[in-house]
Amino acid sequence: MSPSPPAAAAVRIIVDEREIPSGTSTILSGMEGVEIVVRRLDLGDYLIDDSLIVERKTLLDLVGSIKDGRFFRQVCRLVSARARGVLILEGVASEMIGCEMRREAIQGALIAATVILGIAILRSTGPEESARLMVYAGRQARSRVYSHGSLRRFIGARRPDGKTVVQTHMLQGIPGIGPARARGLLNHFGSIEAIATADVDELSKVAEIGPHTARMLRWAVSERGVLYSSEPL
Repeated sequence: MSPSPPAAAAVRIIVDEREIPSGTSTILSGMEGVEIVVRRLDLGDYLIDDSLIVERKTLLDLVGSIKDGRFFRQVCRLVSARARGVLILEGVASEMIGCEMRREAIQGALIAATVILGIAILRSTGPEESARLMVYAGRQARSRVYSHGSLRRFIGARRPDGKTVVQTHMLQGIPGIGPARARGLLNHFGSIEAIATADVDELSKVAEIGPHTARMLRWAVSERGVLYSSEPL
């Protein structure tokens, strides 16, 4: 028989000290049944009950992290962590107007993180909702772990490092880019960042990437004026 959790046990959340300016830790500390510890974390922004590791990103930070390659490094580290990886995307769609990245590129990155690598993604409108989501997720995870012993093994299981998988599937979110072209681009340029900053002539030098596909790539990573406020992310 699986053990029962202590009825009054607080959800213990370790907050990375660099997250203090976001205000989320202040909100968490004022919530009933939550124990907050602030210290530097090697991975993620919040560690919940040693079973969930949470990376919190505003929508604009998401775009910036895809452009400079941080997103893929962070996702791969979450995948290989012992705790279950969770990504909270915080903000409203209107904040992304003029972000200079096409929806397809963003969606490709998120599909790679969720469908391929199994990272849970939660949407939040702001710090207060992010705090509530973390506490609720912690309580749900604790309940499931104690109710279903097999989930303890699942939450603690290590998943294989998947940086190349993440990058490949992110590129496949762009129209006209399949697995072979994605691999060819990565082999030629070495990183998503280099691909995103390459011009049409440079992109066209890659095997099977003609001028049309090269222009599509440039369109995907640099087009302006997408009205994110009128379409859900």
